[in-house]
Amino acid sequence: MDLQLSEEQQIIQQTAREFARREIQPKAAEIDEHHRYPEELVRQMSELGFMGMAVPEEYGGASMDTLSYVLAMEEISAACASTGVIMSVNNSLVCDPILKFGTEAQKKEFLVPLAQGAKLGCYALSEPDAGSDAAAQRTTARRDGDHYVIEGVKNFITNGPQADVCVLITMHDPEKRHRGITAFILPMDLPGVRRGPAERKLGIAGSGTCQIFLEECRVPVSLRLGQEGEGFKVAMTTLDGGRIGIAAQALGIARAALDAAVGYSKERKTFGKPIGSHQAIQFMLADMTTTLDAARLLTWRAAWLKDQGAPFSRESSMAKLMAAEVATRVTRDAVQIFGGYGYMKEYPVERHFRDAKITEIYEGTSEIQRLIIASALLKD
Repeated sequence: MDLQLSEEQQIIQQTAREFARREIQPKAAEIDEHHRYPEELVRQMSELGFMGMAVPEEYGGASMDTLSYVLAMEEISAACASTGVIMSVNNSLVCDPILKFGTEAQKKEFLVPLAQGAKLGCYALSEPDAGSDAAAQRTTARRDGDHYVIEGVKNFITNGPQADVCVLITMHDPEKRHRGITAFILPMDLPGVRRGPAERKLGIAGSGTCQIFLEECRVPVSLRLGQEGEGFKVAMTTLDGGRIGIAAQALGIARAALDAAVGYSKERKTFGKPIGSHQAIQFMLADMTTTLDAARLLTWRAAWLKDQGAPFSRESSMAKLMAAEVATRVTRDAVQIFGGYGYMKEYPVERHFRDAKITEIYEGTSEIQRLIIASALLKD
């Protein structure tokens, strides 16, 4: 693996960084405070090609590699984690499975507008009783001629309140358990689709999250994603890639907190000198930057493997596990370095602290990542 970024990757990184600092960062606190979906920022990201980064140009995308996506995701998330996860879901959890498993007709109808940012996507796997146990799906899909009749409830759906299209995971044959799961592309304006109210959350407040209720929703067979019984494969393959995006989001959150802590350590004085000159603070900063860099290297490796077409499931879980837990520790320490000011909303570190926690939970908890890693290790 070559750790030297190509000229194109450097341009993408710089473009994302400048956009994030100019357009996103000044609005981040207001977005968080008012739980506001940043529609104008999503539109601007679409114009930059950031909503379908790895999608080929023939389907409306930017034809970039996964590492470029990671670089852009870190920059966007460092400015605003809410905006970052909106971008991540559309790329990793919606465009990617339609590109991999969709028919040509499905790609033309759905992938093109999603990659261009004309439509927004969401991914519906979790349910009130099916989170970490993804095979315990209770949302049912019953074949009825040229349609499937779908009934059920989906929980914690990121982008749900605003989404135009949903990659939906259902149970077609309960007796087969995970082999009875089937995936669909669900237009959110179909009769029988109803959204619950937007959730009020600890962090990533500008990213809309809601339940989705499906009541005798008739979905054409032509909108099945993959074959009957292939839905678990669609879901797990999608999450493997999605975890790389969430790892990149966690990197951005952690880096923003570290940058703020370093800046504050140079300015704030105690006992007649900057707090950064005290060994206690120096050791904290050293640990913060070292673990962050380690998480970044794991994330880059997972992205590189995905770009090579090599297996990357274990590596994506390692990247997400490390990056998420690093983000939680780094943001906690940043609040500590700021002292009482770190607890105040006028400084950004309390927002980073709140935003970081979700990266240990969604798209597979840290405990699930450990199970995946251990399972792969024991098979070797």
